[in-house]
Amino acid sequence: MPRTCFCGMGGIRCLILACGNTLRGDDGVGLWLAEWAERRFADKAGVRVIADHQWTPELAEDVARAASVLFIDCSVNSLPGSVTLAPVLPAANTKGMAAHHLGAQELLALGHELYHSLPANALSLTIGAGSLELGEVFSDAVNAALPDACTLIEETVLRLLARG
Repeated sequence: MPRTCFCGMGGIRCLILACGNTLRGDDGVGLWLAEWAERRFADKAGVRVIADHQWTPELAEDVARAASVLFIDCSVNSLPGSVTLAPVLPAANTKGMAAHHLGAQELLALGHELYHSLPANALSLTIGAGSLELGEVFSDAVNAALPDACTLIEETVLRLLARG
């Protein structure tokens, strides 16, 4: 999926950033969830969804300007199918960052460094990957976790929007 962007009317109150690779099994779950979020929040002003194969430094301005950010990706360090929502803090040290790919912590730090701004809320939602083999099909564990992930995204975004 090429980089996509859905912009609601008005300012960005909740930015959803998702990444993944649809050709590597469960690694594509972030992009699948971004498509779901685009449909779910199409009528919500202030929600913006950006999905791409990786998070790049160019996203730092979007992150810095958003009131809240929800990062979505798969995790190779979690049990397959586990859904986790956790706060994200800026990386303590941005020296030595990769030039083309950043994690959530590094994007927050870069946004703060360049634009002197941080979102009031930064959260990461991950789904534990069961398989990263070549292919466009999710593992059974990730397929089973999709309803819970969608519910958690919906509840989280609505809560963030209610905070203003």
